[in-house]
Amino acid sequence: MRTISRIINGRAVTDGAGVNIRRVIGLAGADYIDPFLMFDDFRNDDPSGYVAGFPPHPHRGFETITYMLKGKMRHRDSNGNSGVLEDGAVQWMTAGRGILHSEMPEQTDGSLWGFQIWLNLPQRLQMAEPAYQDIQAERITEWQDGHAAYRLVAGEFAGRTGPAETMTPVLMLDVALTDGAKSEIPIDASHTAIVFCFDGSLTIDGTELKDGDLAVLTGEGALAMTSGQGRGLLMTAPPLHEPIARHGPFVLSTEGELKKAFIDYQLGQLAPNQQAFLASGGRA
Repeated sequence: MRTISRIINGRAVTDGAGVNIRRVIGLAGADYIDPFLMFDDFRNDDPSGYVAGFPPHPHRGFETITYMLKGKMRHRDSNGNSGVLEDGAVQWMTAGRGILHSEMPEQTDGSLWGFQIWLNLPQRLQMAEPAYQDIQAERITEWQDGHAAYRLVAGEFAGRTGPAETMTPVLMLDVALTDGAKSEIPIDASHTAIVFCFDGSLTIDGTELKDGDLAVLTGEGALAMTSGQGRGLLMTAPPLHEPIARHGPFVLSTEGELKKAFIDYQLGQLAPNQQAFLASGGRA
């Protein structure tokens, strides 16, 4: 069975135009867990801590995954895509060769809560065409098995398939356990696996994870979790074992590619419609 190699709790930071978040991956000591570049937990009951949102900004070379638990996030990008993520929805964006987008929160009863994960791409895919998937809550594969409830966003588990179309093999599974339930989840032996506990507590191999803990798993077997009451997000993907050159909104493989991304952005050539998108304030 998979065991825990380390537990990360992260720390409070601000991003965007002053949004308060807890960054779990993407800090010194947990800068990169191949291929996961960043994991942010943004939960706030005070609109002043998030209302300014994430105004127009660029990306190149990787994917962003936003999972909304509560509240709304309005998304627009330079390709003309737009949508609103509501409770339980997922946005899966492939930045590829370049895209600009804005993410602006909208309140639900004053609260906002969700996660954003940055997933690296292999060098051969980093300049792919940008793509955007708006996966509303009703499209996510959900089912109950005794005292275990599942929401499968990507990958395959228990004979079911998640709706997200992924560039690389990814499993993204939301697991809620009650009344001492146990869940055993097969994981590809070659995959990196992380579990983020975000409600109650979960026990893996005798170790308890509490709300806000992210476990990095080791070993090559399945994952077994138990809980009296707890909920967590499991993500697995194959490590890339490739060099990384990253700064700010760009993640590529060489310093030359990184420098070119900044030059392209400064020249207005990172993405089609870049200048018009910026001039519109994030309205494509």
